[in-house]
Amino acid sequence: MKKINAGELNGELGVGEVAERSGVAVSAIHFYEAKGLLTSWRNAGNQRRYPREALRRVSIIKVAQRLGLPLGSIKAALDSLPKGRTPTDQDWRKLSIRWQSELDERITKLTRLREQLTGCIGCGCLSMKQCPLRNPGDELAEQGPGPRLLDPS
Repeated sequence: MKKINAGELNGELGVGEVAERSGVAVSAIHFYEAKGLLTSWRNAGNQRRYPREALRRVSIIKVAQRLGLPLGSIKAALDSLPKGRTPTDQDWRKLSIRWQSELDERITKLTRLREQLTGCIGCGCLSMKQCPLRNPGDELAEQGPGPRLLDPS
């Protein structure tokens, strides 16, 4: 039988409890907090305390990371959620709709990259044979180094 502490009865969780119950390392919880994805407060003993909804937020963060979403997008999505309550199924639907267009855009870019990758040597012009046609006079050099034609956006 799992021992329940007094903080958990009040809806508060310690960092170790959040880490254990969410399956992520304590250092990840601290990292998420440093990036503004989670919030905590200090109790009288100067220990970090997290609201119970931190567990759902960590789950959302982990799913979003598996999708390859950048932390900035994850933070913006979490910031759009109501504070002080556990995210609901409706909240998740809103987030997933928001992320679908971002994922579609990334899939399109990755598909384009995959199709162009065979000829690319990473010099910014996609291939030596096509260099005079795709980048005549090395015009792209003015924009800086890197494979500029792979991501035209």
